[in-house]
Amino acid sequence: MTAASISLMSWAEERATERSAAVQRSRARIANQVRLMLDAALRLIREKGDSFTTQELAKEAGVALQTFYRYFPSKDELLLAVIADAMTEACSRWAAGAQELADPVARLRFYITAVIEVLDAEDGDGGAAKFIVSTHWRLHRIFPDELAAAEKPFVELLLTEIKAGIEAGLLAPADPEWAAWFIAELVRSVYHFHAYAPLEADATDRLWEFCLTALGGTPR
Repeated sequence: MTAASISLMSWAEERATERSAAVQRSRARIANQVRLMLDAALRLIREKGDSFTTQELAKEAGVALQTFYRYFPSKDELLLAVIADAMTEACSRWAAGAQELADPVARLRFYITAVIEVLDAEDGDGGAAKFIVSTHWRLHRIFPDELAAAEKPFVELLLTEIKAGIEAGLLAPADPEWAAWFIAELVRSVYHFHAYAPLEADATDRLWEFCLTALGGTPR
């Protein structure tokens, strides 16, 4: 290998490193701008539901309006991203909260009841829950596949513990995948109902007992 070819390789490697660093900076900037908009959307949702405008969102996030449209072709796609981000964050938080529970059935109960207990944390006001209920079905008509993907982390959280419960001889559903999906749908329906109706004292216990029985478990 000649000195010239070695020099050329060194130059190419240096340029590749520079481009890689530039790409990383660009990705970090994009992630930061999207995070600013998602956080701003949550603040506006808590204040006025989904009635805010894209102009208000851009102002709240501190970004130009064209920056918003660079990442979100429409306000509905932003709302979809908000729901997906909230679901991912919640599932991560619930998984961390259940780490000390060695029993998969106990973890499953924790996940199912945690969704409903969010309503208690909002002191019955509904807050973000009312936004989710009012927006969910409209987005479902427009983005059914994307919304299903946004809600999938919770289904997977349930499925992991259902399978663990089967292996431990504690659960016996006919079809674990369908069971996880049906339970996620049931939990969402109860959540939607109580976002506008008072949460009964034993609502979470009854929900859990129904789910446990459907999974072939035994109340303990």
